[in-house]
Amino acid sequence: MTHQDFMQRAIDLAKSGMDSGAGGPFGAIVVKDNQIIAEGWNKVTSTNDPTAHAEVTAIRLACEKLGSFQLEGCVIYTSCEPCPMCLGAIYWARPEKVYYGCDRHDAAGIAFDDQFIYDEIDAPIHNRQIPFEQLGSDAAIAVFQAWAAKADKTEY
Repeated sequence: MTHQDFMQRAIDLAKSGMDSGAGGPFGAIVVKDNQIIAEGWNKVTSTNDPTAHAEVTAIRLACEKLGSFQLEGCVIYTSCEPCPMCLGAIYWARPEKVYYGCDRHDAAGIAFDDQFIYDEIDAPIHNRQIPFEQLGSDAAIAVFQAWAAKADKTEY
């Protein structure tokens, strides 16, 4: 299959997910060794899960199939430029490359505008729209210190 074929599959998933009422018009696939190993589409409204974006759904399935929390040697094709949450998930999963169809401005044009999240990331923590307050830092740091000293941890 070609890059265009893989992208078309992601776009087809976006349409079928949207048409079935699963969620917004977004689809994604994960490819390894020129084979689709996982497919995902937006399921936010059908599952009441705000993290059930196409990319996250596909990443979860691919990692489960591979038995790994990393997508080494994989490529993601997504019908739209990933939102900030999906971008974070992609970086944590570490695929080799991402291809996308629509961009964030196209998404904003149909009321999927993530600019406010980009703005919040850049804002000082005390100026964010949702209040953040640090609490229990001493106890939390103790767990971090235990992790740092843990001899049998799996690094990532």
